[in-house]
Amino acid sequence: MSTLFLTRSEGLPVNLPSATTAKTERPARVTVTIDKAGNLLVNREPVQIQTLKDAVRKKQQPNQSLTVVLNIDEAVTHGQVVAVMDKVRQIPGAKLAIATKKP
Repeated sequence: MSTLFLTRSEGLPVNLPSATTAKTERPARVTVTIDKAGNLLVNREPVQIQTLKDAVRKKQQPNQSLTVVLNIDEAVTHGQVVAVMDKVRQIPGAKLAIATKKP
């Protein structure tokens, strides 16, 4: 069982040490959208459910973590959402988040 949600993570303020070899690591972020009409898009590019996994993988660099944000219209059926989640969960290292809005 998975619980998916989008949160803002903030650490406590601390004085970090310096390192000349430090790099900023940002996970790859991909947005998978299903609009009200049921159209499936990866970063605004139309895809089919059969090619979703490959389309998302193309956005990921080797050894880079990946966050996939599901941006799904509330009118989309539960079955479509589960099908998309199932495809994304087959991608090694991919983490799911669901986009929502405040009421």
